[in-house]
Amino acid sequence: MNVSEEIQRLLVATLKADAQLMALINNVYDHVPDDAVSFADPKQAYVSFGPLDIVDDYAQCIDGETHTVQIDVWSRQVGFINAKNIVDRIKRVLARAHLSLTSNALLETNITLARIFRDPDGVTSHGVLTVELMVEVA
Repeated sequence: MNVSEEIQRLLVATLKADAQLMALINNVYDHVPDDAVSFADPKQAYVSFGPLDIVDDYAQCIDGETHTVQIDVWSRQVGFINAKNIVDRIKRVLARAHLSLTSNALLETNITLARIFRDPDGVTSHGVLTVELMVEVA
């Protein structure tokens, strides 16, 4: 398994394991199903994965990488409150979790951005979290 796959599996498992987060959303998706499933009542919200950037951090015989993962929050509940609550919960979950990878060494995890805005459809609140993970590659 490559490093980015290992990171995504870790993030999905960590988010899905949090009962408070899962009480706010329908699911965490890599491939989002149609709106009838992803925005189903009563939660009308879900989390998905956006772009991934990888920077090679090779230094002094240590093979390292910095993975920057975008986590997207989508909510169709009226206003921004639900999206804000979901973003806040994800921040808390990732900040407090003692994350570790199986095959590689996770050195540090930082949430470098959290942003909430109205999607162009005029109905959906969209939250974006940027999570930076520094890894020593095995």
